[in-house]
Amino acid sequence: MAASITFFPVGCGDMTLLRLADQARTTVLVDINIRGAADDPDDDTRDVAKDLRDRLGRDSKNRPYVDAFLMTHPDADHIRGLQNHFWLGPLADYPDDKKPDGEKRIVIREIWSSPIVYRRADKDHVLCDDAKAFNTEAKRRVKVNRDKKFEGVGDGDRILVMGEDENGKTDDLTPILVKIDQQFSHINGVNKKGYFTATLLAPLPKQETEEEEEKLRKNHSSVILNMMVGADAKTPDGCKFLCGGDAEVLIWERQWERHKSDTGVLEYDLLLAPHHCSWHTLSWESWSKTKGKAKVSEDARKALSVTRKGAMIVASCAPIKDDDCDPPCIGAKREYEAIVKDAGGSFVCVGEQPSEANPEPLELTVSAEGVSLPAKQETGRKSAAIITSASTPMPHGSR
Repeated sequence: MAASITFFPVGCGDMTLLRLADQARTTVLVDINIRGAADDPDDDTRDVAKDLRDRLGRDSKNRPYVDAFLMTHPDADHIRGLQNHFWLGPLADYPDDKKPDGEKRIVIREIWSSPIVYRRADKDHVLCDDAKAFNTEAKRRVKVNRDKKFEGVGDGDRILVMGEDENGKTDDLTPILVKIDQQFSHINGVNKKGYFTATLLAPLPKQETEEEEEKLRKNHSSVILNMMVGADAKTPDGCKFLCGGDAEVLIWERQWERHKSDTGVLEYDLLLAPHHCSWHTLSWESWSKTKGKAKVSEDARKALSVTRKGAMIVASCAPIKDDDCDPPCIGAKREYEAIVKDAGGSFVCVGEQPSEANPEPLELTVSAEGVSLPAKQETGRKSAAIITSASTPMPHGSR
């Protein structure tokens, strides 16, 4: 089967599932925002937990699982629903085997976590219980890996640490540490090269001064990955997917400063618009306070404009209106539309597909021809139907 990338309709939040084209159908989940209303059978909010479960495999004990789960940023709209829907703790203690399939918590075989992103957020925000639980689980897994000297670590205990922490705290974690600008292809201990290769672009390391650290905190330091997803065994370069959590303008300016002489690491076929299509990804100025006359940061825009032919930008947010809301912001949408127009591509808002009243998962298929919408998309609503959506694959190739 072809690889796919699915964006779930979760309002102004992120929840994205990658399914690779390898025989194992390896899955990588990036962020979750499973709201209480989505779990309520009497509410018409999209049941995204069911949508997710329907796309996951079951292990030898019939437990639903993801091979890897990345939290890009610990705000609630990136981690909401974790404790309700995912098992945290040693897999040997998993208690849900006798429950119906739809009530079993999802096993996370491997966590991808950034301690410095968490540390920066914790200084400026009151973190939600799910974010705290994720951090506790990440620390447990690091301890297991240390205790086992990184050998023989099994499903449910694996972790990749995204970026170095402060004061040498990750210096002894080399086997599970991914450093800035480093590529990796292992998922849950298995080399997936040819089907998946990612480059870690952020978080930036601990800064020399507290002033510089404060700037990163205020600009929503996040994990930024550029992931190359293979279409099949013969087409490793099926889609380059750039994903950056809530990273705002300063961080994208820094990305351009660091990579402007070799922009290949910023190049994409598919971009998840940072911070739910926020204007503050592209500008230092307020859209509403300037009445729509805020200046765009040239360098931040350049960092987000390294498109390949037919590039698509996806905004994971509520429907975008011409008002003072941010996120999402109409000004950011206009900038992104201009960026993809130059590439012959398209801009899509998840909260508007196929309609604002009934948004569905936006499922993109990765093939040798590029990225496209499948002919049919499951609605997965509590009262479901099938809607057909014809589409043409996007042309794929060089910029």
